[in-house]
Amino acid sequence: MKRIVSYVVLAVVSLATLQAGSKPTTLRQALKNDFYIGTALNRGQYLGTDEKAFNLVPKQFSAIVAENCMKSEKLQPREGEFFFDDADKFVAYGQKHKMWITGHTLIWHSQTPRWFFVDSEGKEVSKEVLVERMKKHIHTVVGRYKGKIKGWDVVNEAIEDNGEWRKSKFYKIIGPEFIKLAFQFAHEADPKAELYYNDYSMALEGRRNGVVNMVKDLQSQGVKIHGIGMQGHVGMDYPTIQDFEKSIVTFAGLGVKVMITELDLSALPTPQGNRGANVSDVAAYNEKINPFKNGIPAEAEAAWEKRYMDFFKLFLKHKDKVTRVTLWGVSDKGSWKNNFPVRGRTDYPLLFDRDYNAKKIVQLIIDEASK
Repeated sequence: MKRIVSYVVLAVVSLATLQAGSKPTTLRQALKNDFYIGTALNRGQYLGTDEKAFNLVPKQFSAIVAENCMKSEKLQPREGEFFFDDADKFVAYGQKHKMWITGHTLIWHSQTPRWFFVDSEGKEVSKEVLVERMKKHIHTVVGRYKGKIKGWDVVNEAIEDNGEWRKSKFYKIIGPEFIKLAFQFAHEADPKAELYYNDYSMALEGRRNGVVNMVKDLQSQGVKIHGIGMQGHVGMDYPTIQDFEKSIVTFAGLGVKVMITELDLSALPTPQGNRGANVSDVAAYNEKINPFKNGIPAEAEAAWEKRYMDFFKLFLKHKDKVTRVTLWGVSDKGSWKNNFPVRGRTDYPLLFDRDYNAKKIVQLIIDEASK
């Protein structure tokens, strides 16, 4: 009898140990049944010179996007001269660790080399020439990674806050048709790849409506568009959760996937007004917009954590619509937010600190996803 009781106790203890051991300990584990959790990588992080990030990323994240190496100025700095070394290594890193790889970005008004838009004499090219250059670039890049990169940010930031077209060189030379052509060329190059439109401030009503109208127009013409990327460069006081949610629901209503891209939450106040010329005014201004140079106070960090959790609770609430949530960077150390909109600030917008240690928010997200 004692032996039977001992066996039962041992079995219960073993089961409890097994159950305890099965609890997720990383973001990748906790969110695997909800959506991909991703991060943007800089060159040192996927090459391994940043060893801490190189080892941390595959454990915590299930998706990656390149911060810079796949933008046109990097891939084709001069016409017909493609540079794929860094992009190849980025893709190989993602494949090795079985991650969802997003190509970013094919057509964007920024970080596009000047030669795209001018001839040998420096004069603006014709519509026909620019269309042909777009086609060659997209076919070459997407074709190279066919079957390896599963999703592409085909066009980035083509709509203004008020819903009107951004008057980029692509728009001015080709017209709004450049969007349609970009998606068509990408689909031709890899018919199985998912194709996305990506933009910021997507919680704004004007931009939301502009994107909806654009996507409906593409769909009416039979153009393949599989998803919309909502950039998540958010602050402590903008946007409202309600407005962000409205955009998620509205975009999903178009029958496309919704992705939260480029997510970072600034802990610092938003600069407003001019700095002025007086030295003392400048010093006071800098102190006001960069208040946490020596570390973020506990009270501010708690408010930041709550704000982040409000967003992640929203993403989990709509996990039937949201397929990926990607942070724009791995740690606070390398975040662009330290230099935007004013250089030299010390910000805390990401989930891992400057030494790549997980912040408390990481466990909070894991716990929320594990409920």
